[in-house]
Amino acid sequence: MSDRWGSGRRAGAVALQKKAVGKLAFTCGDPAGVGPEIIASWLAHHRRAAGDVAVIGPARWLAGLKTRADKIAVGLPRFMAVPGRPSGEGALVAWAAMERAAAGCLAGEFAGVVTGPVSKAELARIGYGFPGQTEFFAARWGGEPVMAFCGGRLRVVLATWHLPLAQVAKRITPRLLQRTVAAADALARSEGLAQPRIGVCGLNPHAGEEGLLGSEERQRLDPALDQLRIRYPGLSRCQPGDTLFARALRGEFDVVVAMYHDQGLAPLKVIDFDEAVNVTLGLPHVRTSPDHGTAFGIAGQGSARVTSFGNAVRVARQLLAVRARQKV
Repeated sequence: MSDRWGSGRRAGAVALQKKAVGKLAFTCGDPAGVGPEIIASWLAHHRRAAGDVAVIGPARWLAGLKTRADKIAVGLPRFMAVPGRPSGEGALVAWAAMERAAAGCLAGEFAGVVTGPVSKAELARIGYGFPGQTEFFAARWGGEPVMAFCGGRLRVVLATWHLPLAQVAKRITPRLLQRTVAAADALARSEGLAQPRIGVCGLNPHAGEEGLLGSEERQRLDPALDQLRIRYPGLSRCQPGDTLFARALRGEFDVVVAMYHDQGLAPLKVIDFDEAVNVTLGLPHVRTSPDHGTAFGIAGQGSARVTSFGNAVRVARQLLAVRARQKV
């Protein structure tokens, strides 16, 4: 994709980023994971930008941060996380940080949120009723979320995500495709691409092989995509998922629509594990996150890479700048 990511193509995105306005909230994520240390590392290397940030997390952790950022303590006052040792108390802090950030956006206190990684298992144990953070923010803010990823060599947008594979085919309706394709187009345009080329993965192997390996492409998906192409001329029909990502890397497509979680994220994480950013599109407020988990196994060792988190901040500001321009 190097020819589509050249200096000329990026110039618009860089200019937009410089115009970004509003304070970003950083949530700590699970305090026993790498979230707190990658946030602290980012703050240490971006001292001037810290004035436009509010950090939300445990009081004791915040007390140790030397930064110009606003500090908002949540959860249990005496709680002290032990790196690598998740607990119910830590999950409560992660949840409370999300609630505080969501409420702050609704109140106009924050323009958007960059979330630290959480443990879905620990949250489930304490009664958190959402499959992930994407669904949480959709419930608090309204809107129809679309999960997307960018920041590295690939841009990927998911039609479905935290859903059992057996339920995927019946969930992919023409309306869902329309929403996903619109999000893919908007994501690419936010990064300065004026006429995005959108490649769509088929649901079945070989995109159904003309009906031999599944009928969904011929009967439902391709007819819906043909209608959408009127509005999105760079949109493909269903393509074999086993080759589409390589084609995108070679520059044939600017963004890939995947039908389900692992179809999109397996190749993305092979290529862009340390750089990719999770972006929730379709919501009234900006939300991004590093595209990695809590990494309890390395928490507290100082070896966690801050690249994905830094990209999450950059993308959040870029999206805020786009929204600000659209309001003018």
